[in-house]
Amino acid sequence: MTTRVAAIDCGTNSIRLLVADLPEPAAGPQAPLVDLCRRMEIVRLGQGVDRTGRLAPEAIERTRVALADYAAEIEKFGAERVRMCATSATRDASNAADFRAMVEQTLGVPPEVVTGDEEARLSFTGAVRGLPADAKAPYLVVDIGGGSTEFVVGTREGGVQAAVSMDIGCVRMTERHLHGDPPSLDQVAAAQADIAVAVDRALEVVPGREAATLVGLAGSVTTVVAVAQGLQAYDPERIHHARVSYQQVAEVTADLLAKTREQRLAIPVMHPGRADVIGAGALVLRVIMERAGMPSVVASEHDILDGIAWSLA
Repeated sequence: MTTRVAAIDCGTNSIRLLVADLPEPAAGPQAPLVDLCRRMEIVRLGQGVDRTGRLAPEAIERTRVALADYAAEIEKFGAERVRMCATSATRDASNAADFRAMVEQTLGVPPEVVTGDEEARLSFTGAVRGLPADAKAPYLVVDIGGGSTEFVVGTREGGVQAAVSMDIGCVRMTERHLHGDPPSLDQVAAAQADIAVAVDRALEVVPGREAATLVGLAGSVTTVVAVAQGLQAYDPERIHHARVSYQQVAEVTADLLAKTREQRLAIPVMHPGRADVIGAGALVLRVIMERAGMPSVVASEHDILDGIAWSLA
């Protein structure tokens, strides 16, 4: 019998829902889950956390509104098991208890404020299932979020070899460095230096330079890949498992950082809630590729959200 599950990933920038049917165990380790509903809302829960150390009341309220909508979807589909994971912003906040109380009241289950290590492992599980045959192992999986970026190295058969989480997400780097519209060259240089230090530290923990394939997850990566492909509308099927070269990533990054917010909003594939932080997200990806010596990146639409769903098997 299949099992119907609901997974919620609440990050620094977005909150996402997946309702899916898991395959029967007899179907084998590479059998896919069956999507019934995927949703994403930009709620910017981590607004100002890097500066204040607290979740803003208006950010908690935005998240509550989205979560109430998700709770109705979960009830409609009749999910048997529900798991919500909250990531970087709620690890950092001094008023995280207010957030947890809101979630339990709205959703009926408490959020799990997962460690960076668990976040990395869930991302890896979601990403590597179903990778195409030309994506050679071992894999370096990077999940570029709003507050942090997870680095995981491993194989499909052996699982995770090493994992680490670094505080270089797109929201955090934008709030810390990229204040201009567009940011100045000095601001970009400061952000790049900050990111490079963190990436080098991550690559001391995980053997990313020894990996054969870089797999990039989350909205910053998929948006960069969509722009590099010249898509006129966001198309998950075109983006999922697309391979983009370092040169393409570097060109898109430079272009995004040179544009104003209004100019970025005019890009056909740009989500309105991502336009102000995409430059930083692209820069994180570019620096990772440079420091790890990766000539290309494979984008995946499957990530921590899918990993959360699989954990309910």
